[in-house]
Amino acid sequence: MAEEKANKPTPRQGRPHISADYGIDPANEVAMLPWSWLSEQMEKSRSYWVSTTRPDGKPHAMPVWGVWIEDEFYFSTGRNSRKGRNLAANPEIAIHLESGDEVVIFEGTVEEFTNPDFFAHFAEVYNTKYSFKPEQAPGNVYYKLIPRVAFCWLESDFVNSATRWSF
Repeated sequence: MAEEKANKPTPRQGRPHISADYGIDPANEVAMLPWSWLSEQMEKSRSYWVSTTRPDGKPHAMPVWGVWIEDEFYFSTGRNSRKGRNLAANPEIAIHLESGDEVVIFEGTVEEFTNPDFFAHFAEVYNTKYSFKPEQAPGNVYYKLIPRVAFCWLESDFVNSATRWSF
């Protein structure tokens, strides 16, 4: 039911572009994490850190609630909040989970969604997760992540599990 599901690109799995000093063997693809692992982490997480850029170029990071629907991430914020104003001016974003041990990081852009049918589905999923049902209101803005790249790894097995997903 996600918007434009048919046009969604399939991510390509590979190794992160990291210095050899980290010990990652680019040829060792056996232990890379599958998309299903990343998806499970995104679905079960409660809070997600969102990093945006202020008009003066300084970074801004804040936690948000969000939902993972059909392998896509959606969240909301106040239109006049710092992150809302930052994203209105520059849709570039980094999103990551709270954990530094089971890591998922996305880089990409966001786009606002307003489709009432999809919003109703989003609100139900959100309510199931947080016991709070969002409403479409002029002061709120609802975003869909358009990823360029995602990284994931297990800190306990970083050199083997480090995985990059390109979109």
